[in-house]
Amino acid sequence: MSFLLSVFLGIVQGITEFLPVSSSGHLAILRNLFGIETTGGILFDVLLHLGTAAAILLALRKDVRLILLEFAGMTGDILRNLYIYLQNKQTKKERPYRRLITSNTRKLMLLIAVSTVPTAILGFFSKRLVEKAGNTLLFPGIGLLLTGILLIVVDKIPNGEKIPREISFADAMWLGICQGLAVFPGLSRSGITICVGLLCGMNKRLAVKYSFLMSVPAIFGAMLLELPEIWGGEVQGTTLFIYLCGGIAAALTGYFCIRGMLKLVHKKKLRYFSYYCFAAGAIAAAANFLL
Repeated sequence: MSFLLSVFLGIVQGITEFLPVSSSGHLAILRNLFGIETTGGILFDVLLHLGTAAAILLALRKDVRLILLEFAGMTGDILRNLYIYLQNKQTKKERPYRRLITSNTRKLMLLIAVSTVPTAILGFFSKRLVEKAGNTLLFPGIGLLLTGILLIVVDKIPNGEKIPREISFADAMWLGICQGLAVFPGLSRSGITICVGLLCGMNKRLAVKYSFLMSVPAIFGAMLLELPEIWGGEVQGTTLFIYLCGGIAAALTGYFCIRGMLKLVHKKKLRYFSYYCFAAGAIAAAANFLL
């Protein structure tokens, strides 16, 4: 893989991962239309994933910091409750336990954990089907057309008022299912999860943040599945540098796209992305029958 191709694919990954236009759909279309090898090896995939994860952690660093602090606090409370339980059992007393969900951040953390479960299950069992769907232009095209419809719906949904405390774990489960379905090329992960978040009553800023934050466990989970295929392979220093540049390009473009999405969702301009998805989807579907 050349340096320019690596950076180009990193930019495509960074833009399309966080703008509601489907990164997997674009990569599948590029591969099928122009014969571009978008993987560049499993290691390249992993570095692109790392780049997009780094973009989220950097752009939403304040939220990530609060989540990590609350995770440490909740872990301490769980251990404390275990100690109280053992003491109560020994002394036959009923000392009160500490509450675990004491803030919106803790509830948000648990909601993301619940969303991760169906995403992991769907992602694991649909891997081969997704690979077959990505080997044609028809399925990415249909996926992009569906994404366009979703984006029009998103712009018409009124702003909700729910904060994490008011969101149910059933809502989190549905969000995880939708994220799992978005592994199919053409379906925008951010588009479908933001739409469902708004339908669940989230305010727009929370829906966008939730969509991005819930993708972090999914990204690292996908990386863990790919890591065993790397062991034993030898990568030259020059090749590794080229792959790293692709990952950095994904991180930088992803960072600015996340910041842009947080602003765009308030202005109800996501329908403009729908026009693009309709055009790209129609071209891909037509090319499937013409080429």
